[in-house]
Amino acid sequence: DDELSELINILASDIGSLTNPYKLSNTFKSVKKINISPVTLSKYVKYLEEAFIINEAKRYDVKGKKYIDTPFKYYFEDIGLRNARLDFRQVEENHIMENIIYNELRLRGYKVDVGVVSAKEKTQNTDYIKKQFEVDFVANQGNKRYYVQSAYQLNNDEKTEQEKRSLKKIEDSFKKIIVIKDNIKLRRDENGFVTIGIWDFLLNPNSLDL
Repeated sequence: DDELSELINILASDIGSLTNPYKLSNTFKSVKKINISPVTLSKYVKYLEEAFIINEAKRYDVKGKKYIDTPFKYYFEDIGLRNARLDFRQVEENHIMENIIYNELRLRGYKVDVGVVSAKEKTQNTDYIKKQFEVDFVANQGNKRYYVQSAYQLNNDEKTEQEKRSLKKIEDSFKKIIVIKDNIKLRRDENGFVTIGIWDFLLNPNSLDL
C-alpha cells in the first residue's frame, strides 16, 4: 500500500542513519502529513526485512558488552535496487559505500553491529564529560572480531583524527580497519590501525587479515 511504499522511500533516502519506529512515525507526520503508528511501522519494517529488502543493524556497547535497545540503522540488501527506487536521484557516495561495506561483511559470514564506545573526554575548562563515540561496524565471527570504519575521504589530518578517535577509545586488541574510497596502498599507523582502499577491501577475500 501507499504507506509501505513511502516507508521504503524514507529508508532508502536515509541509509545508515539512526532511526526507530517513533522517529519514522514523526517523519510521516511532519513531512508526509500522514498519521501512522509506531507499532504499524515496526510491523512494516519487519515485512521489509523478511522480504530481504533491508537489514537491521543493532547498536552494540563495546565496553559494556551489551546491545542498546534503540535506535537502529537500516541497510539495503541490494544497493542497486535502492538507487533505482529513488530514480538515482540521491547518490550520496559516502552512504552508499557504507552500505556496500556492511553487505560485504555479512556476505563473508560476519555478524555485523554498529559499535558504540562510551568514554570520558576533557572539555575546554578541564572538566570531564561522558561521550559516546561510534564505530561504523563491529564484525564478529566465532572468536574473531574486527572494528571497521567507512571513511569516504581522509583529505586532511582533522578528518583522519576524527575517524580514528572512536577506535582509540577501544581498549581491546582486536584489529581496527579504516576503509576509504581512494585506491591507496595499504598502510598501518603507529596504533596498528590499517587503512585500505575500498577496491582492495572488496576484491581481496582476505582483506581483513592483511
